[in-house]
Amino acid sequence: MRSFALLSLLVLAGCGAAVQVEPPVPQGEAAAACGRLSGSLPAQLAGLERGRSSPESAYVAVWGDGEIALRCGVSRPSQMAPTDQLLEINGVGWFADPDTPTLFTAVTDTAYVEVTAARTHEPAEVLADLSEPVKTATTTS
Repeated sequence: MRSFALLSLLVLAGCGAAVQVEPPVPQGEAAAACGRLSGSLPAQLAGLERGRSSPESAYVAVWGDGEIALRCGVSRPSQMAPTDQLLEINGVGWFADPDTPTLFTAVTDTAYVEVTAARTHEPAEVLADLSEPVKTATTTS
């Protein structure tokens, strides 16, 4: 289902139109962390303006016409094994999906944050720009 939703995101995006993205439904601490993240995401990412998603959700952000999408409060990636190494970027561990090279998931104590970036963007740069807001929003004190 997730692969279909991500493919739909990239295929259905239209110029200026809201991008179809299935919003997650986080609970408890994850919902609170995702709410904090929503308010701290950049207006521009990788040279793209922040766009609109449909249905609108505080747990989803898109840039451009869906070239980059973020979903906060997703489930733990089913392919992620306890022995998998994460990409460490600015203090956030990112799981790179081996089956979908455009899909990355931040693994934090309070919420999983999924980012999809079209192949036209350098994933390391996109994740670097998102790591600070993700870290700040999901760090518990």
